[in-house]
Amino acid sequence: MKNLMLPASLLILLFFQHLQIAKADTEDTGDVLSFLIPSIALGETIFYEEGHEGSVEFLKAFVTSQIVTEGLKTTIHKRRPNGNCCKSFPSGHSSRAFVGASFIHQRYGFKYSVPAYIAASYVAYSRVDADKHEVEDVIAGALVGILSSYYFVEPYKGFAITPVAEDGMYGVSFRKQ
Repeated sequence: MKNLMLPASLLILLFFQHLQIAKADTEDTGDVLSFLIPSIALGETIFYEEGHEGSVEFLKAFVTSQIVTEGLKTTIHKRRPNGNCCKSFPSGHSSRAFVGASFIHQRYGFKYSVPAYIAASYVAYSRVDADKHEVEDVIAGALVGILSSYYFVEPYKGFAITPVAEDGMYGVSFRKQ
């Protein structure tokens, strides 16, 4: 798994380095990262895993997050801070970025997802900075992405940690894969 995350982490770091040299603005950086993060997550399943289980889980989580995001945008119909009408809540960029980061977290473990979460947080920041969203919009988008991954994604190897709530008891279940 270490071989898997090193190229992804380096790709993200090289991307940030390139953007600093090119002096791209915050919004453009966030736009690109919102597609790059889930692309890396899907690429990991295609190039590093045997079988298609990871790819299917990613696609279920990704498609669900996008359907929920667009459904909420259409239903809530919130005006953007810059005055444009009317699909501010929740942030699709944040949803897309965080479904990718959360997929990496759920599938491969937290330590492998740190660069993706940092990049996804930057995406959320970029949307607020560009006056496209308010903070609650990007938080809601992040939650949609994260919850979609939590629902569909199983760990690739190691232990599965699952919250348990039944019959008035709450706790955590540990299961070896």
